[in-house]
Amino acid sequence: MSFQAVNVDSVVFGDPKSFVLIAGPCVIESEENAVRHAEKISEIARELKVPYVFKASYDKANRTSAKSFRGVGMDKGLKILTRIKKEFKLPILSDVHCREQIGPASEVLDIIQIPAFLCRQTDMLLEAGRSGCAVSVKKGQFLSPWDAKNIIEKLESSGCKKIMLAERGVSFGYQNLVNDFRAIPIMRSFGYPVIYDATHSVQLPGGQGTASGGTAEFIPTLARCGIVAGADAIFMEVHENPSEALSDGPNNLALSKLKGLLESLVRLKNAMAVTEEALV
Repeated sequence: MSFQAVNVDSVVFGDPKSFVLIAGPCVIESEENAVRHAEKISEIARELKVPYVFKASYDKANRTSAKSFRGVGMDKGLKILTRIKKEFKLPILSDVHCREQIGPASEVLDIIQIPAFLCRQTDMLLEAGRSGCAVSVKKGQFLSPWDAKNIIEKLESSGCKKIMLAERGVSFGYQNLVNDFRAIPIMRSFGYPVIYDATHSVQLPGGQGTASGGTAEFIPTLARCGIVAGADAIFMEVHENPSEALSDGPNNLALSKLKGLLESLVRLKNAMAVTEEALV
């Protein structure tokens, strides 16, 4: 099957010589917080010449507890994302959690993300595919990489050609995830770019009882593995103070560590490009 790169504005998913960074706080905590993160992350990405897509969720409908902070809501959240999009000239990615959100969200978002727990919801996939946006689907923790081909076929049946799959680990016993990096080349073989989610891969779902835990110290290791395995983009939830983040703090990368990690990923990507050329 031929491989199809996905263009989102000036950002190219599937360029063999570069990878895309998708990053931002897990959830929009406030307008000031989201704008501050977008500014700081975009400055780092521009300095290192890494194509960048801003990510933050206006609503997190799949929190562990009903008492958990979900975000600022769709209407306010989309206004904040519109500001970030215009002010920093960035493509925007965010989650949708039901069919009814897709229409309004598609007027702002450049990439619609289907959360892992919803990756088999056919009606949502078809609606997202008809939206005109690029669609990124997180492969559920309960699926094998081969199962993701059915996701692609559903999206293609709606006329969508801007498709990406995201790998975020698979369930491993209770409240733990493990990564099989074979999933990246397997899913790329279906013809579309693959995103590696380095921060949700270290999540411990429900590990704190009423909230998820995480082992953020392994984010750099897994991100580097993702690049070596051939990921077209690295997804990382980044927060200036993970211990105070209102969502997924234990598996957020500290903003202060982002530049150093990106520098190492750029070196790895460059080395991989040289290696692949030598093997042709």
